[in-house]
Amino acid sequence: MKSLSEIETLSKRASRAAGFSWGVAEDVGKCIRLLELFGFEGIKNLKEYYKAKSNKKFENLNLINKKNNSYKFPFCPISLGVSLLDQIKTVEKLGKIKFNKISYPLLILPFLSRGSEIIGKKIYLKFDKYDFLLNLNVNISSNSFNKNFINIAKKVEINILENKDNFSNKDWMSLYKLAEKTFVDETESLKQGAAGAGLTDND
Repeated sequence: MKSLSEIETLSKRASRAAGFSWGVAEDVGKCIRLLELFGFEGIKNLKEYYKAKSNKKFENLNLINKKNNSYKFPFCPISLGVSLLDQIKTVEKLGKIKFNKISYPLLILPFLSRGSEIIGKKIYLKFDKYDFLLNLNVNISSNSFNKNFINIAKKVEINILENKDNFSNKDWMSLYKLAEKTFVDETESLKQGAAGAGLTDND
């Protein structure tokens, strides 16, 4: 079994050989490492994309807007992923953004996952029939694991989710009342043992 370090190094060098700068290649290496760590076929998708890139054209997107349409060629997932990560604060303000025609969309997942950690919010991604929840770069939840993902996503939607509790205030207070049984009443001995000079001054 290949180590995560080997996966990152190979992905980085292959990306540089495919024409990306060393800076972008390093980002790709980290991202493919994340995909494999989270159980997705990063190496396979990267290999297939670079094979397609050798004889097909893909569009770059430098400025992210609420609606992003590619009218001629599918978006390059690497340049798009880098743009999403670089502009994640803008994406957060937009709240919801849409794309059409992204090539090998699985490859943008780790860029968004890293972005989720930066803004401290979960990100929901949907393309075609696939759903993903990116949780602060800790994990990626999905309705699809170990599947052959599509080469081109026709419709892609990204939502920034506002932070909120997964429980009701009623449940919180009920558990709090149970926890109160562990609270200790302050006694005279506790007061004397608390931080401070106490009864004796050694100065």
